[in-house]
Amino acid sequence: MRGELLAVATGCVALSALAADQDVKFTDDFPIEDCNFIPRGGNTFFDLTPGRQLYLSNQQCVAEGKCDELTELWITVQSETRTVAMDVGGAKRNIVTRVVEEKETADGELVEISRNFFATCRPSNDVYYFGEEVDIYEGGKIVDHEGQWLAGRDKAAPGIIMPDSGFLIGTRYYQELAPDIALDRAEHVAVDLKIETPAGVFHDCIKVIETSPLEPGQESTKLYCPHVGQTSDDDLLLQAVYEPKSDAGSGTD
Repeated sequence: MRGELLAVATGCVALSALAADQDVKFTDDFPIEDCNFIPRGGNTFFDLTPGRQLYLSNQQCVAEGKCDELTELWITVQSETRTVAMDVGGAKRNIVTRVVEEKETADGELVEISRNFFATCRPSNDVYYFGEEVDIYEGGKIVDHEGQWLAGRDKAAPGIIMPDSGFLIGTRYYQELAPDIALDRAEHVAVDLKIETPAGVFHDCIKVIETSPLEPGQESTKLYCPHVGQTSDDDLLLQAVYEPKSDAGSGTD
């Protein structure tokens, strides 16, 4: 993960003051004042069409005896939006974001539900991350909200969850910018991949490694494919894609 900082798709480059290792630089300054944010659209690798759902699980890992419990994850783009109020370039802005729910279970028991807030920056079509509400469950009851944050509060600012174009190997950027709470960051490590999952075989896919200075030594590997979206999260593999009904509207321009 060492090397020179490369530009994200927006073309904005900044040295991160938040990186735990000063030899590893991640972009944490984005040109949000130039964005016309909309709660729809997304891009090739990150679709914000309301009603769209991805279903991932580690059932292959369980079948091979490498995982002890069945983990399932549903990622659903909601019809709901969330307005985030924050200062942008010295001016107050109310940014309407799309709510994307992630629901995770372990052996059928609810583990976590998070409601994530995303918006598309026009004209770049980079998808920005504005925060999340988190409910962590034990025994069917909410026991914690660890990791939740919102841009514009407690010095938190939006990061980029997925750039639209110019996907360059070595590019590094923050996805979340909530000091002491959520500082997830991404590094582009591979492109032009062929991915096989129970949902199908996909081409021209990309590989992203996620880390956080709040969790030194830990990393997560995610794969994304064009017009599909996330196809894996470590041992979770895409099992199915559910497209919204045509009468629900596409939510894209």
